[in-house]
Amino acid sequence: MKPTYENGNQPVRSTDVTIIGAGPIGIELAAALKRQGVNYLHLEARQIGYTISWWPRNTEFFSTTERIELAGVPIPNTRQSRTTGEEYLAYLRSLVEQLDLQIQTYEPVTKIETVEGGFLLHTRARGREFTYFSKKVVLATGNMHAPNLLDIPGEDLPHVSHYFTDPHLYFRKRLLIVGGRNSAAEAALRCWRAGSQVSISYRRADFDAQVIKHWILPDLKTQIELGNIGYYPLTVPVEITPEHVVLEHVESGARQEVPADFVLLATGFRADMSLFEMAGVRLLGDERAPEYNPETMETNVSGLYVAGTAAAGSQKSYTLFIENTHVHVGRIVQALTGRWPEKLGTIQSRQYDLSLEEIQAN
Repeated sequence: MKPTYENGNQPVRSTDVTIIGAGPIGIELAAALKRQGVNYLHLEARQIGYTISWWPRNTEFFSTTERIELAGVPIPNTRQSRTTGEEYLAYLRSLVEQLDLQIQTYEPVTKIETVEGGFLLHTRARGREFTYFSKKVVLATGNMHAPNLLDIPGEDLPHVSHYFTDPHLYFRKRLLIVGGRNSAAEAALRCWRAGSQVSISYRRADFDAQVIKHWILPDLKTQIELGNIGYYPLTVPVEITPEHVVLEHVESGARQEVPADFVLLATGFRADMSLFEMAGVRLLGDERAPEYNPETMETNVSGLYVAGTAAAGSQKSYTLFIENTHVHVGRIVQALTGRWPEKLGTIQSRQYDLSLEEIQAN
């Protein structure tokens, strides 16, 4: 007998497992479940690989190509170098087509209810509302849902953005980039080479070699030393106007105005943990990481699992990436079916538990 929900109707579908999120790890999990004959449902609020779709054009992955391959399917690579975001999205589309993975895109889950025997999932698509019953749920929702806001005057002005899309936009314009991690460093170099007058404001004195790609940091430091890129260390923006940005020195409190036609706030992103909260998952620490069993990826809520970067919440210092979360798929599939997936990534599964230092070394 199908369970009923609050308005008395029955769910439109009942399933054994529901995957929420169709990023790379969600897709790899779907492939593994399908290969083992598991009855599953796959829901995605936007399009597959959505986070990657708003990367700036021609951005290469930090990880080498073989470490971001999924489900035993290699990524075609004609350049013998790191994969770009555009290439990876094409790979994800091809993987979904080849394996005939059924993903209900543009159908966000608006509510999760724990009920006897499983969960009720409420969704919205095409102006209609749907409800599904699922015995198990896997949240593979990622951790880059919205930018970290500075909450300063002028942050909402039209020439201010938290998203770097294309260096061409800043040709022959004064661009101030706020931030000093990998995204800021890469944006600064690309925009300068595209003809922008670039400056960086960073709250620290120097850049962290453990964070910025090892092939980018020497280049950035060289351009700063040559005066090609301006640098304001130990500063934070306190106000943005249509003509300039007010920077404040973090130690002395001294302020200065930096002219800017555009402002790029590379301040990182935060995860949306609302579905975890609805389901009753305990969220730990400032990063609000879900509590889970590392052997099975099951959270403190029985039957609800987490996979991928969502397992770390809003990562301030990144420790989880695609390449070291393939193992989440293996642990979940084994917990659900008793069998480890036959195909997982394209390298040996023992290599998936990688530290940040090991990832950077490759």
